[in-house]
Amino acid sequence: MKKVATWTVLALATSLAGCTGAAYTNRSLDSVHQPVVRNTIYQFDVAASNGELPPGEQGRLQGWLDALGVRYGDRIGIEDPSVYGSTAAQATIRSVIERRGLLVSNDVPVTTGVVPQGHLRVVVTRASAFVPGCPNWDSKSAINTANATSSNYGCATNSNLAAMVADPNDLIKGARNDRHDPAAATRAIKTYRERPQSGAGGELRGEATSNSGGGQ
Repeated sequence: MKKVATWTVLALATSLAGCTGAAYTNRSLDSVHQPVVRNTIYQFDVAASNGELPPGEQGRLQGWLDALGVRYGDRIGIEDPSVYGSTAAQATIRSVIERRGLLVSNDVPVTTGVVPQGHLRVVVTRASAFVPGCPNWDSKSAINTANATSSNYGCATNSNLAAMVADPNDLIKGARNDRHDPAAATRAIKTYRERPQSGAGGELRGEATSNSGGGQ
């Protein structure tokens, strides 16, 4: 009986702690609900014939990409285990992907299984973002003795951000901009300064108007 009573008291104490302020643990303005990014890897093997990608394999690849619904944010890589590399086949795969408005990444993640001899592997890495534990309204019935933020604080903002971001990996590390061209950055200012101003010749241009309403 003593053991049972002890476990019963512990259970009640935990339950009461959850109702009397355990939900209020964050006393800062930083949300404890942060997006979690998950990457899913898809792989597809195509057969190369004499270093080329036959039309039949191109059709299979097109069908797989259509079924997968590749889109912006997907990272696509090509794994070629051949000794000398199937340059022509890789170029064909790149053209298929580029026609969809995407680029082939040089980084290829680790995949499962060995690429069969005479084949190339197309790897699509797709990221998704979500905020676990939201919504969280535990603090609505709790007494806020710690003067902390709501348990649901940050859920709406971060959930919307996770749903709207085009490339969820940007939440981990911002998108890189490898183009640092000063001429492109100052093009608008250069155009503004060098373009002749209207009326620079001292003449005002006007357009003749006519009244065709028939009134007097």
